Amino acid sequence: MESSTPRTTDKRIVASLSGGFLLLFVILALFDLQQMTQWINLSFAWVLDVFGPLWQVWMLANLVIALVLGFTRYGDIRLGGNGRPESSTFRWLAVIMCTLLAGGGVFWSAAEPMYHYLSTPPVFADTDSGISAVSAALAQSFMHWGFLAWAALGTLSAIVVVYAHYYKGIAMRPRALLYPFLGEKVETHWLGTAADVVSIVAVAAGTIGPIGFLATQLGFSFEALLGWENNYILQLAILAALVAIYTISASTGIEKGIQWLSSANVVLAVILLATILLAGPGGFIIDAFLNGMGVYLQDFMPMALTRHDNEWMGWWTLFFWGWFIGYGPMMAIFIARISRGRTLRELVMAVAIMAPLVTNFWFAALGGAGIFYEQALAGSVSEPLQAAGLPAALLAVTQQLPFAELMVPAFLVLTVIFVATTGDSMAYAIAMAISGDRTPRTRDRIFWALTMGLVAAVLLRMGEGGISALQSFIVITAAPVSLLLLPVLWTGPKMAHAMAFEQGIVTHKLRSEELAQTKL
Repeated sequence: MESSTPRTTDKRIVASLSGGFLLLFVILALFDLQQMTQWINLSFAWVLDVFGPLWQVWMLANLVIALVLGFTRYGDIRLGGNGRPESSTFRWLAVIMCTLLAGGGVFWSAAEPMYHYLSTPPVFADTDSGISAVSAALAQSFMHWGFLAWAALGTLSAIVVVYAHYYKGIAMRPRALLYPFLGEKVETHWLGTAADVVSIVAVAAGTIGPIGFLATQLGFSFEALLGWENNYILQLAILAALVAIYTISASTGIEKGIQWLSSANVVLAVILLATILLAGPGGFIIDAFLNGMGVYLQDFMPMALTRHDNEWMGWWTLFFWGWFIGYGPMMAIFIARISRGRTLRELVMAVAIMAPLVTNFWFAALGGAGIFYEQALAGSVSEPLQAAGLPAALLAVTQQLPFAELMVPAFLVLTVIFVATTGDSMAYAIAMAISGDRTPRTRDRIFWALTMGLVAAVLLRMGEGGISALQSFIVITAAPVSLLLLPVLWTGPKMAHAMAFEQGIVTHKLRSEELAQTKL
């Protein structure tokens, strides 16, 4: 069924409000960064206190329900009808793998395991279970970047978007998540407009962060390797090159630039990973991965639901949950866009199982190598990390790898491409969210790609404080988004049942009162 076209006025309202919030953030930061940071920190603490427990329960419930749907008869549902997939399985998987968690994982894969190795996470700090510091560090990292994180980005929420768009003709925008309650009114209702705006602001903030982080990371690396001064001019040049790459990719579309860049990224990552395993501490990495996965699975529930040490949770688990939840609606429409013709089982396998396992192994490779070198020479990784933060960790690890003269620049290139694949896909998704079109206008994609780069440039001009403020702001934006995503725990299964009935997989409809739309 063809989707309805959003009214031009509504498009303008969504675009104006979304852009206006970003502009207001930048103006306040320019006017008084210290005062704005204080407001953000107060709001950050309040959001974590009020929404933190909800996020933990939602993340766990979302994964469990998605797995149940994927591995029962509902897994046979073909998303969007019985058409053939629009791209090969490899390209589809590559695009999925090279989104948010890939871009973020590049920054955190070397640093987070080392942080947890140096300071044991609360779940493992007071136990006499004999779990090694290495296994505890990797298990905690796996918790943050594994099954729960990936499932939040496009399982149940994508089901609702697929049904609303392909079966009921609702435009592919975040407001489609409200279709089970508002029906066709969702296209014009103020709640739909609010859903679009908060989702766009959240994903823009979540994407601008990695873009800014990359400029600081490469600036640090160029200063350490080449002696170039890590100043604003260098960071701005790096940022301009990155923005040019992902803007060109987004402008050429999913079938060309985005798929090509993602595929190239996966190939390069596999080559580098194989080099680390074969020429580096491969045995240590494999042992660490298996032991870490064992602890991760054994202590999955305590790590997922622990409420010990709220300050630590705010800096780690809840920060990541807020970041990923903020991406949820936009990732849902993006995955719904690229997954037509795939089965629900394929989607759950790819997003909730395969991608987390690959991500965990990547963390074990980079983080495990860092711990290996730290054990061999104390301070070789930990001292740069504590002195200069995330950018120093990856550089400290790669400089100790075999063929360092090749591995260091190769990892820097990989980092750029990973962040670019996040930038291009999210610029595309934002353009979709505003226009409601499966293939938004090229100029809209370019506009949002450039806008995110411009905001990052302004924040970089303020120094580390601007990017740090945005990092906390990401979590604040997740508060309203989590209210939008909460209902997918029951609307997702309902929409899956409706699609299963349409395709003859089940033989009965839900009771009429369950299908009736709730009137507000």
